[in-house]
Amino acid sequence: MQDRIAQVRAEALAAVRAARSPEELEQVRIRYVGKKGELTQLLRGMGQVPPEERPVVGRLVNEARDAVEAELAARQRELAAAALETRLSAETIDVTLPGWAPVLGRRHPLTQVLDEIKRVFTGLGFEVVEGPEIETDWYNFEALNIPQDHPARDLQDTFFITEDILLRTQTSPVQIRVMEAQKPPVRIIAPGKVFRVDADVTHSPMFHQVEGLYVDEGVTFGELKGTLSIMARELFGQRPVRFRPSYFPFTEPSAEMDIQCIICNGAGCRVCKNEGWLEILGSGMVHPQVLRNVGYDPEHVSGFAFGMGVERIAMLKYGIDDIRLFFENDIRFLRQF
Repeated sequence: MQDRIAQVRAEALAAVRAARSPEELEQVRIRYVGKKGELTQLLRGMGQVPPEERPVVGRLVNEARDAVEAELAARQRELAAAALETRLSAETIDVTLPGWAPVLGRRHPLTQVLDEIKRVFTGLGFEVVEGPEIETDWYNFEALNIPQDHPARDLQDTFFITEDILLRTQTSPVQIRVMEAQKPPVRIIAPGKVFRVDADVTHSPMFHQVEGLYVDEGVTFGELKGTLSIMARELFGQRPVRFRPSYFPFTEPSAEMDIQCIICNGAGCRVCKNEGWLEILGSGMVHPQVLRNVGYDPEHVSGFAFGMGVERIAMLKYGIDDIRLFFENDIRFLRQF
């Protein structure tokens, strides 16, 4: 029995030293000291050993088991160190190579322009509010004094979901929702996405607008001109502006606002069609019927409203001639901002 123990011990130690990987080492452990291993079986067979030999045999088996386990642990450390050395050699970093700076992201030019517009109007006391992009016919058209036969109702201009549900064509519905919820004074801007069935170099089926509204007692067209003139100066610098009579169903009187062409400084060029002026927004005094639709008395309060396309402002501000550049995510374009 003692010879058998010595033989198994020697075989086990030799097998441990011969293992070349953690997987091979695990197989050796299972073979000799696992639950059904050879040394484990020798301990379980102690009942067949004569009583007078059991102390000696038991001591020899335990010594063999301890020696094998110690050798297993030592060999495991050796294999782990060798594996680490191999991995470090393969992943060597040459610290003498020149480094590189991580690429920093930039805010999208439309986001920059929109933030600038918000800054200007919040500085004038306007509150920024938002509303749903999916609207009802009432908020998008009827409440804004746009009758059923108005061209804006045409399916070629508006994305209708049902006869009464649509993707909003403007952020003006937010103005109606705010006026329904509170009494004057109301001084808000409503930025957000809008949708129209149109796509070319100057139009996109999805774009961004900022609508503004100020309603209180005694609001005048002069205050409208003053507010928008300040906005133009903040966005485009000291540049002449003008207001031209226009028509919008939800304002009366209505006007479009122009700035002096930023390309030719009013001399006339291709961009301004040789007129020397560029249109930037529509505006006007809130139509009395719109005030009645939200429960306001047009005999006691008045107001002005305006709306501008963020893409158009950005195109004029940065001299961009194709609106699609904003949405193509060309990194060469975005890096310029």
